[in-house]
Amino acid sequence: MLAGATLRDRLFACIGGVIGVALTSLVCAMALHGSGPLPLLVAPIGASAVLIFAVPASPLAQPWSVVGGNIISALVGVTAARFVPIPYLAAGVAVGGAILVMSLLRCLHPPGGAAALTAVIGGPSVLEAGYAFPLVPVGVNSLILILAGIAFHRVSGHSYPHRAVPVVGHKLAASELSIPHPLDIDLALADLGETFDVSREDLDLLFRRVEFHAASRAASGILDRRPRT
Repeated sequence: MLAGATLRDRLFACIGGVIGVALTSLVCAMALHGSGPLPLLVAPIGASAVLIFAVPASPLAQPWSVVGGNIISALVGVTAARFVPIPYLAAGVAVGGAILVMSLLRCLHPPGGAAALTAVIGGPSVLEAGYAFPLVPVGVNSLILILAGIAFHRVSGHSYPHRAVPVVGHKLAASELSIPHPLDIDLALADLGETFDVSREDLDLLFRRVEFHAASRAASGILDRRPRT
C-alpha cells in the first residue's frame, strides 16, 4: 500500500522505473564496455529503482542512502567473502554486517543487503574483482540511477532529493497549540518501540496539514469530509 499515492503517481513510478533502469543499463554498457567479465548492471539496482521512483520521499530512497548504502554494503560483502571461509556463514555475515554499517553511517538502503549478498554469491567474476566490485559496477550503477531519479522527479512533481516542505498553494495550520512538538514526536516514536519508514520532519509536516484541514472542517461545520476512493 502506498499512502497518498494516486493513479498518476503509480503510473509515473512505473514509467520512472522503465526509464531509470534502461538508462542506467545503457550508460553503463557504453561506459564500461570492455571492462571485463563483470556484469554491467547488478540486480540490487532494480530494488533501488522501486524506492527512488515509487516512494521518493522515503528516507531509504535518498541519494546518500542509495549510493552510500549500495557501495558500503558491497564493500562489507567483499570483505566477508574474503575473510569468512564458510560460504553460508559469509553470506549471513555480509548481510548482517551491511545492516550494521549502513545504520551507523545513516545510509540504510534495503537493496544494500542484496549488494552485500551478491559480493559473496555473485560467482567467479565478482569474487575475482574483489574491492573493485563495489565501485564498478555497483557505485556507477547507483550514481547513474540517482541522476536519472533527480531528473525524472523534476517532471513528476515530487521533491527528490526529498525535503519536508509544504506543496506550493497548500497552507499549514496558523496556530501550533494543538500540533505535536517535534520532541513529542520523538518521545512517541520511542514509546512505540518501532522503526518507521518516515522522517520526523515529514511527520511534523503531516500533523500541521492535518490540523489545517481539521480547523477548516470545524469552521465550515462539515462533520465528514473524507475523500472517496
